[in-house]
Amino acid sequence: MDANNPKINVDELMDKIREEVASRPRQPQQRNVTTYKPENPNGTGTLHHIFNHLNNLLSNAESRAIIRTQWPENLKKFPFNLSQPLQKIALKILNFIFKDQREVNFNVIRALKESVALNRQMTEQITNLKIQIDERYDAVNTRFNAIETRLQEIDERLDIVCNCVSIINDGWDDTNTKINSHFDAVNSQKQLIDEHLKTLDTQVQGGDERLRSVDTRLQGMNEQLNAVNTRVENLDTRHLTNDNYLKNDFIQQKRIISMFLEEARKRLPEPFSQEQLEALANEEQHSLDAFYVAFEDQFRGSREDIFNKLRVYLPLIQEAKVGTPDLPILDVGCGRGEWLELLGESGYTARGIDINRVMIEQSKARGLDVMESDVIAYLHSLPDASLGAVTGFHIIEHLPFEVLIKLFDETVRVLSPGGLAIFETPNPENILVATHTFYVDPTHRNPLPSTMIKFTAQARGLSKVTIMKLNSYPEDQKLSGSPIVERLNSFFYGSQDYAVIGYKNG
Repeated sequence: MDANNPKINVDELMDKIREEVASRPRQPQQRNVTTYKPENPNGTGTLHHIFNHLNNLLSNAESRAIIRTQWPENLKKFPFNLSQPLQKIALKILNFIFKDQREVNFNVIRALKESVALNRQMTEQITNLKIQIDERYDAVNTRFNAIETRLQEIDERLDIVCNCVSIINDGWDDTNTKINSHFDAVNSQKQLIDEHLKTLDTQVQGGDERLRSVDTRLQGMNEQLNAVNTRVENLDTRHLTNDNYLKNDFIQQKRIISMFLEEARKRLPEPFSQEQLEALANEEQHSLDAFYVAFEDQFRGSREDIFNKLRVYLPLIQEAKVGTPDLPILDVGCGRGEWLELLGESGYTARGIDINRVMIEQSKARGLDVMESDVIAYLHSLPDASLGAVTGFHIIEHLPFEVLIKLFDETVRVLSPGGLAIFETPNPENILVATHTFYVDPTHRNPLPSTMIKFTAQARGLSKVTIMKLNSYPEDQKLSGSPIVERLNSFFYGSQDYAVIGYKNG
């Protein structure tokens, strides 16, 4: 090289190349970037072609990022042509200068490849999730069709009941006609008897006997009519109860299906988010709300009975001087709202929480201050010493023991000094309650002895804890006799419920 080009200097040559490149006007480089336009964006086959196209692009970029071993064709357009050894020197210089850039390019390409692989896995998972959602949607449709079929069957049964009532009404009309005819006959006979009263005492006595017989028959017919009316009223009551349960259950199912469809619209064409899936899953716990309302109406007792039984607690509220706007009363598991209604009529400020949406809607329809919430979560959201009293009737037997401990802890925390806590539950000291009536409710966990609950309340911070025995059987159902019989009465016909009552130290 020195013999052929004795005057060539590499530094001077590189300077001339830079000057030549700088002197030329810069034209923006037009890169031919091939974009892939899928014909069917929602098809899985199209996604496969897209991933193949991305892999091809990355492979092309990787081939361009490797070390250059040949002189580029576009540099051969300069007026001078470098010799082969000089080209190798220039290539080594360029490869050394762009060594870090190549490493960066390789890392970027590797990251893009991993991203493409990850996207492929996510696409497969999304496809599987879509299949599961479609199956769940089909199951919901099947259940909805079953509900419609059940409603049709109930309508048919109601038509049969209506026909029976119509037949009873027709029989009632015939009976009235017969009674009126019989009364007319009796009146005629009575007139005849009055006309011959002075002369025919024997006939008068016979007429009296016939009248007494008629009265007896009339009384029997009245009793039969009362029995028919009772049966009709029972039919009406059963019809109204079933209709109310079905109406509430249908509204609840309709709301769940509407929410599911709304969430499905939100996710198209994107998949469900974790929050949406959890919201749909949480709806299952409300599927039996309407059933439990009908269950409470059947076994809990009427609103009037519960309303009167709860009056026993009003003196405790009055003595504690709570239930003011500054120190309101919170009823956890408020149910149908009898206690809240009683407190409102007595001039106290109270609100309630429950998780049964049907009961919440019924309570709101009565103008009561209620909301849907978990008891522990709601108490945890309240500040310290913010309530005057916390009450709960027939709720603690539904709770696991760990949750029961949290209930007492949070109750003590949110009560103001001198505040009151009342929790009522079935009394297992009554053998009939412990062995039978407690298990009528399938959501009960296990009976809670009063001694254990009293100890727990004291251990978690309540003071002046007492047990109030409630709701004994009527006296006419109890036995009479020796002291042993009286003891049996206490075991079998004693208090069916008890309340644990405690205060927060002032």
